[in-house]
Amino acid sequence: MDFSTFPLLANVAVFAVAAAGVWFCGSYLSAFADLIAERTGLGKAFAGVLLLGTATSLPEIATTITASLGGNASLAGANLLGGVAMQVAILAMIDAVALRGRALTFFSPRPALIMQGVLMILLTALVGGAIASREFAAIGWFGAWSAILGVSYLAALYVIYRYEGSSRWEPTGEVAEPPQSAVDLKDEAGRRYADQPASRIWTYFTLCCVGVLITGWLVASTGEAIAEQTGLGSSFVGATLVALATSLPEVSTTYSAVRMGAYSMAVGNIFGTNCLTVALFPLADLCYRDGPIFNALDPTAGFLATLGIVVTCAYVWGILERRDRTVLGMGQDSAAVLLIYTGGMAIYFFIGP
Repeated sequence: MDFSTFPLLANVAVFAVAAAGVWFCGSYLSAFADLIAERTGLGKAFAGVLLLGTATSLPEIATTITASLGGNASLAGANLLGGVAMQVAILAMIDAVALRGRALTFFSPRPALIMQGVLMILLTALVGGAIASREFAAIGWFGAWSAILGVSYLAALYVIYRYEGSSRWEPTGEVAEPPQSAVDLKDEAGRRYADQPASRIWTYFTLCCVGVLITGWLVASTGEAIAEQTGLGSSFVGATLVALATSLPEVSTTYSAVRMGAYSMAVGNIFGTNCLTVALFPLADLCYRDGPIFNALDPTAGFLATLGIVVTCAYVWGILERRDRTVLGMGQDSAAVLLIYTGGMAIYFFIGP
């Protein structure tokens, strides 16, 4: 369906309704993923990577396939790399709104989260290297960098799972335990379905995934049409409006996870989603038929990759330091992330294609 043929007001209306649908489905995804993590013993951080990360990436998958098949490599690449930095910024905003004066990373003392952040930085650095050097080998139109990235992502999943059970650490001079444990709080949806059999919970989780996929595709498609009708460029639109649209499931699920006290799942959701987002480049390469996709990306896309690495480093620092110190009602690391992201996107607006 070509939404660019619809009036602007009609696209805005569809965008708003679909965004509400994404929020509704995403809020239930967190509850079901939390229950599945408890039933299966996956652990909340790994469940955030595998379950929430995959489910909330469905709109990115749909947008990436659509843009790549349509030959719009700039939109596909900017959407993926812009989404990485934006989703970390979303985590910072949720820290400010949901915790109100407490640092989110103080409640997330899990080595698995640090490992996720480090692997996220590694995967994004591989993309940055691919953009800078271009493809050095290819089979048909599928490049070697894409193959390396895909294998690296599978290895990252194994490493994250292996680190899930590692014990926490306590910095000297700080409170040993946060005032709320990540398993003490449950939202209404979690309590309602807590006694349901595992098969039914998996069914509900799958239905929510389908809902996120459909509504997320509508949000992304109408967002792209709105951007085209307002005259903004594909790269900047992909890095902002479309990235924001496809990030709505992460906003919903991460906010819900923080509300229910599953802080490690919230951080793991963002880090896991970002790992998968970067790992979608091989899929984009398969769908883009005009040669290796990294050869078609503008060099300024490397700036978005660098921005994603820097904001991720800020949160890894926050988890490592684990200090409950705040600035303007949010953790110091969250404040740093918002400052870096805002400045970075302002720079990209002027240097982008």
